[in-house]
Amino acid sequence: MKTFVIEREIPQIGKSTHEDLQGISRKSCDVLDGMNSEEIKWIHSYVAENKVYCIYKATNPELLKEHAKKGGFPINSISVVSEIISPETAKV
Repeated sequence: MKTFVIEREIPQIGKSTHEDLQGISRKSCDVLDGMNSEEIKWIHSYVAENKVYCIYKATNPELLKEHAKKGGFPINSISVVSEIISPETAKV
Protein backbone atom coordinates (compact mmCIF):
# COMPACT_ATOMS: atom_id res chain seq x y z
CA MET A 1 0.00 0.00 0.00
CA LYS A 2 1.06 3.57 -0.61
CA THR A 3 1.01 6.36 1.96
CA PHE A 4 -1.21 9.35 1.16
CA VAL A 5 -1.70 12.81 2.66
CA ILE A 6 -5.23 14.18 2.34
CA GLU A 7 -5.78 17.90 2.85
CA ARG A 8 -9.26 18.82 4.07
CA GLU A 9 -10.37 22.44 4.45
CA ILE A 10 -12.77 22.65 7.40
CA PRO A 11 -13.36 26.18 8.75
CA GLN A 12 -12.63 26.58 12.47
CA ILE A 13 -11.71 22.88 12.90
CA GLY A 14 -8.80 23.93 15.10
CA LYS A 15 -11.27 25.28 17.67
CA SER A 16 -13.14 21.97 17.94
CA THR A 17 -13.61 20.37 21.33
CA HIS A 18 -12.21 16.97 22.17
CA GLU A 19 -15.77 15.63 21.97
CA ASP A 20 -16.22 17.11 18.47
CA LEU A 21 -12.99 15.52 17.27
CA GLN A 22 -13.93 12.24 18.92
CA GLY A 23 -17.22 12.24 16.99
CA ILE A 24 -15.48 12.96 13.69
CA SER A 25 -12.98 10.19 14.41
CA ARG A 26 -15.75 7.75 15.27
CA LYS A 27 -17.58 8.54 12.04
CA SER A 28 -14.41 7.97 10.03
CA CYS A 29 -13.78 4.63 11.76
CA ASP A 30 -17.40 3.56 11.25
CA VAL A 31 -17.16 4.29 7.52
CA LEU A 32 -13.88 2.37 7.28
CA ASP A 33 -15.45 -0.57 9.13
CA GLY A 34 -18.41 -0.47 6.74
CA MET A 35 -16.10 -0.52 3.74
CA ASN A 36 -14.73 -3.82 5.07
CA SER A 37 -11.52 -3.43 3.10
CA GLU A 38 -7.95 -4.36 3.94
CA GLU A 39 -6.86 -1.91 1.22
CA ILE A 40 -7.37 1.32 3.20
CA LYS A 41 -6.20 2.29 6.68
CA TRP A 42 -6.33 5.61 8.52
CA ILE A 43 -3.03 6.20 10.32
CA HIS A 44 -3.64 9.59 12.00
CA SER A 45 -4.52 13.23 11.28
CA TYR A 46 -3.07 16.63 12.11
CA VAL A 47 -5.67 19.26 13.01
CA ALA A 48 -4.68 22.85 12.22
CA GLU A 49 -6.59 26.12 12.31
CA ASN A 50 -8.78 25.59 9.23
CA LYS A 51 -7.41 22.34 7.82
CA VAL A 52 -6.94 18.71 8.64
CA TYR A 53 -4.05 16.72 7.17
CA CYS A 54 -4.90 13.03 7.19
CA ILE A 55 -2.36 10.25 6.72
CA TYR A 56 -3.69 7.08 5.14
CA LYS A 57 -2.35 3.84 3.74
CA ALA A 58 -4.28 2.68 0.68
CA THR A 59 -3.84 0.78 -2.53
CA ASN A 60 -5.34 3.61 -4.60
CA PRO A 61 -6.80 7.12 -4.20
CA GLU A 62 -10.28 5.99 -5.28
CA LEU A 63 -10.69 4.26 -1.91
CA LEU A 64 -9.88 7.55 -0.18
CA LYS A 65 -12.51 9.33 -2.26
CA GLU A 66 -15.08 6.61 -1.49
CA HIS A 67 -14.38 6.93 2.25
CA ALA A 68 -14.73 10.73 2.09
CA LYS A 69 -17.99 10.54 0.15
CA LYS A 70 -19.55 8.02 2.52
CA GLY A 71 -18.43 10.00 5.58
CA GLY A 72 -19.27 13.45 4.22
CA PHE A 73 -15.65 14.58 4.57
CA PRO A 74 -14.20 17.15 2.15
CA ILE A 75 -11.08 16.42 0.11
CA ASN A 76 -9.15 19.40 -1.22
CA SER A 77 -6.11 17.44 -2.31
CA ILE A 78 -4.62 13.96 -2.23
CA SER A 79 -0.86 13.47 -2.49
CA VAL A 80 1.21 10.31 -2.54
CA VAL A 81 4.11 10.39 -0.08
CA SER A 82 7.29 9.66 -2.01
CA GLU A 83 9.72 9.86 0.93
CA ILE A 84 9.76 10.62 4.64
CA ILE A 85 12.59 12.76 5.96
CA SER A 86 13.54 13.84 9.46
CA PRO A 87 16.57 15.13 11.35
CA GLU A 88 17.89 11.57 11.11
CA THR A 89 18.02 11.94 7.31
CA ALA A 90 20.66 14.66 7.69
CA LYS A 91 22.92 12.34 9.66
CA VAL A 92 23.22 9.63 7.04
